[in-house]
Amino acid sequence: MPLATTHAAHLSRFPSAFAAAVHDGLTHSPQKELPSMYLYDEVGSALFEVITALPEYGVTRAEERVLSAHSADIVAELPRNVTVAELGSGSGRKTRRILEALSKKRPSGATEYCPIEISPAALQLCKRELGDIERVSIVGYERDYLAGLAEVSANRREGEVLLVLFLGSTIGNFSRLAATRFLKSIRGMLKPGDALLLGMDLLKPLDTLIAAYDDPIGVTAAFNLNLLARINRELDADIPLDAFQHLARFNPDARSIEMHLRATRPVTATIRAAKLTVEFRQGETIWTESSHKYSAEEVGPLASDAGFRCTRQWTDKEWGFAESLLVAG
Repeated sequence: MPLATTHAAHLSRFPSAFAAAVHDGLTHSPQKELPSMYLYDEVGSALFEVITALPEYGVTRAEERVLSAHSADIVAELPRNVTVAELGSGSGRKTRRILEALSKKRPSGATEYCPIEISPAALQLCKRELGDIERVSIVGYERDYLAGLAEVSANRREGEVLLVLFLGSTIGNFSRLAATRFLKSIRGMLKPGDALLLGMDLLKPLDTLIAAYDDPIGVTAAFNLNLLARINRELDADIPLDAFQHLARFNPDARSIEMHLRATRPVTATIRAAKLTVEFRQGETIWTESSHKYSAEEVGPLASDAGFRCTRQWTDKEWGFAESLLVAG
């Protein structure tokens, strides 16, 4: 049976892609895991917005400083007729600076901004946050990253250059090999001259990294544990939330922070929509997210491997964050 047919048949066993992913992740051996994209339901997205305001989590403020200081410089590298697609827009708060700069550069006609999100709540928040910018029209896509980007690229107006925004530190959720593959997939949907603005969190002292992913008031813990609550809510499950605790640890080989959910006692849980009864040993973990950290010098080779040229880079020295403009060759 062809692979695509096999995959479709597997998905058809379950009521949703979420159920299929939970089944596959919690039967994965030796390490149980869940895709980080499912952290961002309505509750998770709201909790992440709180995380970005915490003093321990400097990523968002660092990127906002870069974009505030350099949006005009970024836009100056682009032609006048630009369509903007953002992968995982969230609230869109950081994107305002770029859109305002594009609006000033294009005094006649509207810049089309296409946020791509799997969370409908995040799309609505984004439209509310950015809907007041003059000469910007917002067309949201409730899709995963690549499916949404394929639609935006195909639907762009004649003569429009596509600017893809991949802000925050989301590229860090991929392993280095997977990051290259993902950027190649993006490049495959672009035309020569299209661009990607890539945000990347940089390496910093270990205590700073751990605090950013395990804050003392427990917001990140609530964000992580909400994934189990979402499974209970949406997949007819009975996972005891009080039997798991949030764990953040640094993997020096991968240079990444890993988020896990650790069982504090033996657990047996039934997840009916995922057709699964799963057991956890005391101390066993579910790996829910990774955040790989880079050096600024790594961006050029990474871009080249994926078919881009890194033409400019802007950094925040206070926290350690890079915004890089990659142009499709």
